[in-house]
Amino acid sequence: MSVLPSAAVRSRGRTAFVGTTTGLRLVLTPVVAALALSGQGRWAAVVFAIGASTDYLDGYLARRWQVSTLTGSFLDTTADKVMVAGVLIALTSIGQASPWAVMIIVCRELMVMGLRGSVAVSGKVIRSSQLGRTKAAVQFVAIILLLLRVDLRLGPTGIGEWALWIAAALTVLSAADYLSRWAASTLRSPAPATPE
Repeated sequence: MSVLPSAAVRSRGRTAFVGTTTGLRLVLTPVVAALALSGQGRWAAVVFAIGASTDYLDGYLARRWQVSTLTGSFLDTTADKVMVAGVLIALTSIGQASPWAVMIIVCRELMVMGLRGSVAVSGKVIRSSQLGRTKAAVQFVAIILLLLRVDLRLGPTGIGEWALWIAAALTVLSAADYLSRWAASTLRSPAPATPE
């Protein structure tokens, strides 16, 4: 029976902890949706904020502990997209979010998730840009405002809806940025050898 060095055990434990915080977002998504659908917006906002905070926590810990992996990076961004899409769909179903803005955001997230998967198959990863991180932060803020039903209007609509449309605009811009980086990465990749 082999005994792992303490550094290896510590690294495995840290990797598992970071993976757990990523998985927590997936677990909390239906909880937030159920609370929102049952009219408990405040509790839904609290649980969503906890889930969103794990996004920053696991990213910080992965960099600090140097336990970033290709699989972990892919699952981390996938968990974010699942959480955002799931809660926005729930908000749309109760009339708390614009269906058009939600459609833009969800379609973009699905597209980028597919592109990330195609890149990950080749053993590479396209890192999130600052624009992408800003987009995610605005999405989180918009969702919390919508869950709380903040009664502050700016012109024809509420502040939560304004934040959602700003998030949708950033979503489109970050999608264009991601597409350009994905194309550059794909075009630079050597073509696979074909048997003669």
